[in-house]
Amino acid sequence: MDTLCDYVTGREVPNVGAEENRQFVEKYLVNTKGYPKGSIAVDYPLALDLDGEVYETELDLVLSVDGLPLAVIKCAAASLDSRVREAVAAARIMCSSHQIPFAAVSDGVTALVHDGISGKKIGEGLSFLPSFDELVAWKNSNTLTPLPEDRKLRQGLVFRTYDSLNVNVQRHTG
Repeated sequence: MDTLCDYVTGREVPNVGAEENRQFVEKYLVNTKGYPKGSIAVDYPLALDLDGEVYETELDLVLSVDGLPLAVIKCAAASLDSRVREAVAAARIMCSSHQIPFAAVSDGVTALVHDGISGKKIGEGLSFLPSFDELVAWKNSNTLTPLPEDRKLRQGLVFRTYDSLNVNVQRHTG
């Protein structure tokens, strides 16, 4: 199997699915948007309790400020529009303490960036991905809110439905 060296982690990863696209996004985040590599989590583990059933998966990229996750990026090979609901649902459920304010889908050439809480589109294009400084400013001037309890199961089911359709991905979870 063909492999690549992950730009952020330095580890060898299988070159399957959207991996080359993810590598481009990682380089763009570090070199253009000013992210320290330590603020980018690759293959962020996610375990959801869906009414007693545990669903384990990984999120492609999670961007943090001082260890606080504030953006999630789904990397895809094509059909970005069809991945938006998955990214927004992930933003709403990945942290029990708060919803993630930014959700994006990228193929390495462009990006669809949405407000992770409202789901509204912020913009289209890599330039709409928040810079590290913009994420710091957002953190310092906004209050994070958790997803209401009565919406957690539904959003988890939406996420699982879309995530389970992903093919050509390398999972590290059991």
